[in-house]
Amino acid sequence: MVMKKHSLSKKLFLQAKKAIPGGVNSPVRAFRAVGGNPLFIKKAKGSRIYDADGNSYIDYVLSWGPMILGHAHPRVVSALKKATEKGTSYGAPTALEVELAERVLKIYPSMDKVRMVNSGTEATMSAIRVARGFTGRDKVIKFEGCYHGHADGLLVKAGSGATTFGVPDSPGVPKSYAQNTITLPYNDIPALRRMVEKEWKKIACVIIEPVVGNIGCVLPKPGFLETVRNVTRKHGIVLIFDEVMTGFRVSFGGAQAYYGITPDMTCLGKVIGGGLPVGAYGGRKEIMALVSPEGPVYQAGTLSGNPLAMTAGIETIKELSRPGVYQSMEKRSAMLEEGLKEAATRAGVKTRFYRAGSMFCTYFIDGDVHDYSTAKKADVGKFSRFFSGMLERGINLAPSQFEAGFMSLAHTEKDIDATIDAAYETIKKI
Repeated sequence: MVMKKHSLSKKLFLQAKKAIPGGVNSPVRAFRAVGGNPLFIKKAKGSRIYDADGNSYIDYVLSWGPMILGHAHPRVVSALKKATEKGTSYGAPTALEVELAERVLKIYPSMDKVRMVNSGTEATMSAIRVARGFTGRDKVIKFEGCYHGHADGLLVKAGSGATTFGVPDSPGVPKSYAQNTITLPYNDIPALRRMVEKEWKKIACVIIEPVVGNIGCVLPKPGFLETVRNVTRKHGIVLIFDEVMTGFRVSFGGAQAYYGITPDMTCLGKVIGGGLPVGAYGGRKEIMALVSPEGPVYQAGTLSGNPLAMTAGIETIKELSRPGVYQSMEKRSAMLEEGLKEAATRAGVKTRFYRAGSMFCTYFIDGDVHDYSTAKKADVGKFSRFFSGMLERGINLAPSQFEAGFMSLAHTEKDIDATIDAAYETIKKI
């Protein structure tokens, strides 16, 4: 194994810490979960990223999901160059946002109308506000381990019991904000039924990642999503699917298409921006009719519908719409899955690998992972050593046991073979 030099990244990190809290603009980038210093990236192309020291890595972070075509896809780059020459922001309507909206609605028929925003956090907080306006109720049910952005009411700590009434998970979040959030264990049907039967008159919405991507990759048990849909429909509770991560990843039509569940509202992001900042929320016409200026629920954003983000999103969706694209990505994702499972088995280390479409996670654990509490039993020390070993072998994974990895159309069979070889060599030393 050739040890890579990271001297310039280390220097940049020291410099960054003097100007930026923790030296990073999003906490997980600081590498605190795996040790060492973060890589500072200089450029990316296809399936690879290149750090400031000139090292090359096969990338499975993919900017945390949006680079589904691979980095710097020629069609997206070309379209962005042309769009930039026309101006970068207008603060006014454009034909581009109409085109992207229409494409999204066609792919996600559960939405009659959609509003563009700038991030997943904006999408989820706005969807909840609309759901509250629609129902006239205040409380929100979320599930342990499901991350819906950093809006105050959603930063709620999950307790060890069956349910948790809101306790702020961050200083600066008033208790009064969190008290309207109810947290339940993911995949726990009895807990869901009990809480809804008890509190339904106060519950505006249930928001859920249909596949949990922020504690790794946790799949819904058979019947769980169906039960969520049935109990919310029965009691007039708005069901919000947070598909910021799963949209276009679990399938072209997201988790809702794959599992055959129709939510009342959907939140999207990442892929529909093609690597630029974007989010979106939409739903049934009678719900979306409440959004200002059509209705009284206020939500606004100067950069919403930004022409550059709309352009990148349109070109990305055009590429994803081509025949055979998802079959190809499924084949490569399955190759990686089988190869990593086999590498761990050969190395004699117990792991569990979970995959939903082109998102995945390897847990260092001897047992099934089906919720937050079981995911937290994974051996983070082993993962940390795995992460470091893979990085030194030229494979870039998410710097946390509790984050999903992603496949792109740019990854080749050669990339996958190199990843599997690196995994075996790394795991056998753990």
